[in-house]
Amino acid sequence: MDSCPHVCALAGALWLALLVDRWLGEPPVRWHPVVWMGSYLGWIGRHIAPQRTQAGQGADIRRFVLGALAWSLGAMVVGALAFFVQQGLLSWHALAAVVLLGLLLKPLLAWRMLRDEVQAVEAALQTSLESGRAQLARLVSRDVSALDEQQVRESAIESLAENLNDSLVAPLFWFALLGLPGAALYRYANTADAMWGYRGLREGRDWTWAGKWAARADDVLSWLPARLTALLLALVRGGLSWRALRAQAPRTPSPNSGWPMAAMALALDVRLGKPGVYVLHEAGRAPRAADCARAVQLGERAVLLFALLLGVALLFVGENPA
Repeated sequence: MDSCPHVCALAGALWLALLVDRWLGEPPVRWHPVVWMGSYLGWIGRHIAPQRTQAGQGADIRRFVLGALAWSLGAMVVGALAFFVQQGLLSWHALAAVVLLGLLLKPLLAWRMLRDEVQAVEAALQTSLESGRAQLARLVSRDVSALDEQQVRESAIESLAENLNDSLVAPLFWFALLGLPGAALYRYANTADAMWGYRGLREGRDWTWAGKWAARADDVLSWLPARLTALLLALVRGGLSWRALRAQAPRTPSPNSGWPMAAMALALDVRLGKPGVYVLHEAGRAPRAADCARAVQLGERAVLLFALLLGVALLFVGENPA
């Protein structure tokens, strides 16, 4: 992909995918490649993670190896399919390649769905706390039954910031570097981490060792995009202290999610946290109803800025091949 037509096709596909996401949202479940990835991971996961009664003590190298092999098998299939599809499309007419690549890239992005779900949490909170909790449960994996109104709002804003990276910045970053295979592999890794990357029990199975490879793979692939997401939020907000961001980001257990979440907390000047686990920007005020809308606006600006930067970079590379 070092010729102008190929690189320019990637730039066009990127912008088209974002437009389709804004206009149409998610494709039907039966045609959604991320759902297919989840189906494979769910099926094979039942064979590699021990049930609660089978979980042992200490390191379980066998489960770790099984998890790594199962993850790698899925990654090879996803990467190979995306590679051969892209190679075939790039041999077609340029316009057809742009349209079809854009339509294939779109399901690997989910900004509109994320934005709508976060706004729905705030709308539900205006009805009742129970409605807000129920809506938040669609968005996060944590137990929401004991959260108060402020904590529900904090969780929604945190989810928006974290998934701004996972659902948009990171897949577009890898798409710009490696094309459709890069975006597909990232979403596969991120989906595997969401389903397997737990230190302990989830749905009656112990993922401590079976999911360790998946968690570490996602950490590696998300490391730079997470920091880029924080930088984008800092740029669109303006006046954000990078020193303050560097001080806040490491407070979360994850090596990556703290960056976009801390950037959002500082940009909104609100306190965000997970009870008993971490607090970001402790000096900030409690988030108010308007802050969810403000968070969405910042995310929208970050998406636009990143799309413009990536598109210009791809066109520049296409016009000036090495």
